[in-house]
Amino acid sequence: MAGEPTQTAVILQSRLTAAEGLKDGDVLGAPGFACFELAREAEFREVVRTEWLEATEERDFIVKTKVTGLQPGTKYFYRLSFGETRESAKPGPVRSFKTLPATDSEGAVKFVVGNCMNYAFFQRGPKGNGEGAAPAEDRKLGYPSMEAIRKLQPDFFVGAGDNVYYDHPVAKSATTQPEMRRKWHEQFVQPRLVSLFGDVPAFWMKDDHDYRFNDADPTGDKAPAHALGINTFLEQVPVVDPAERKPTTYRTYRVNKFLQIWMIEGRDYRSANSLADGPNKSLWGATQKAWLIQSLRNSDATFRLIISPTPMIGPDDGTKRDNHTNPDGFRKEGDAFFAWLKERGMKNVFILCGDRHWQYHSIHPTGAEEFCCGALNDENSRLGPKPGSPKSTDPQGLIKQPYNQTEKSGGFLQVTVTPDKTAEFSFYDDRGALLYKAAKSVTPR
Repeated sequence: MAGEPTQTAVILQSRLTAAEGLKDGDVLGAPGFACFELAREAEFREVVRTEWLEATEERDFIVKTKVTGLQPGTKYFYRLSFGETRESAKPGPVRSFKTLPATDSEGAVKFVVGNCMNYAFFQRGPKGNGEGAAPAEDRKLGYPSMEAIRKLQPDFFVGAGDNVYYDHPVAKSATTQPEMRRKWHEQFVQPRLVSLFGDVPAFWMKDDHDYRFNDADPTGDKAPAHALGINTFLEQVPVVDPAERKPTTYRTYRVNKFLQIWMIEGRDYRSANSLADGPNKSLWGATQKAWLIQSLRNSDATFRLIISPTPMIGPDDGTKRDNHTNPDGFRKEGDAFFAWLKERGMKNVFILCGDRHWQYHSIHPTGAEEFCCGALNDENSRLGPKPGSPKSTDPQGLIKQPYNQTEKSGGFLQVTVTPDKTAEFSFYDDRGALLYKAAKSVTPR
């Protein structure tokens, strides 16, 4: 797969395996050597090869490298040449990705945001007894959302968190490194995921379930440990340069003249959820917060989109305390951020969030807007609370909500930024049916 595409670079990743497909619930790895081959045409007439990489058990037989020196807005074909030895290596299937367009380009750009892929619910239903599981054919192929996304041909995909669930099924929670790796193996071996990520590059973010467990923070001795959760995520997806010693997973990319995106790290630096909310409690951490504020100030992009693994506006369930919507969570930090946006007169800043298992479009009392992508698979979806609900984080009904799903379904959010300086936010169900669309034109700063 290809990750973190920029105008001039990409991270390529693969895993050497002993056989195709699942065997006894896992995909066994195999030692060997590999290199990536890149070309601008599928025939590979002019090939660029990376250095040889060794697949070892220590690194879960994963090979990964950052490729630089690429051209903006260019489609590249790539394949893995691999074998037990360098001399026996043979090329594998051809994949492709496209680099981001030039930062001053004015063409249309579209991308998809999705999260909350619950493999256990998909295969065995929420209760684990088969009731409510996906149809048999889908269980063989993988999430229907992946095929629907592939047909839309986005420029890139953003996995906004909960890409696997370590704590599902509950009776078989993954707490050790081999168990955690197994969750990634069973997820990404599904044919529809292989097909999508063989053609569409991705940016990956983590949330609680693909970090430790539900609503996890860095504190406590419950397994898996904080450091193991961080390191396993960095190992399993192409999100940071493997040569980087102290990587950070919050980042921003200028996509073209009109669009810049920010991807937030919501778990590594947060205060304990149990702390009383106040000015010293932070979901982001001081360094990330300062970076976010300064980089927003520095940006002259027409549309500035902040992608957060957790909601900032909601409303959410009133019983939670791990995100910016929760009064006993991190509400004060969220409110201070929205007040800062309003005070600075920052226009055309939108929040795209994951974590919640229903799609919605909400407007904060300050005017800030949030689009929640919902859960990718039907079996993990639900209906959410509405503004004014006494059981929500907005019992007074201060939030305006142009859209909240009335029928539960899996799906995703597609964002399209067009040359006429319009941003379209479109919700789809998991079969690719359009459910709702909001178009935002440029608001003068």
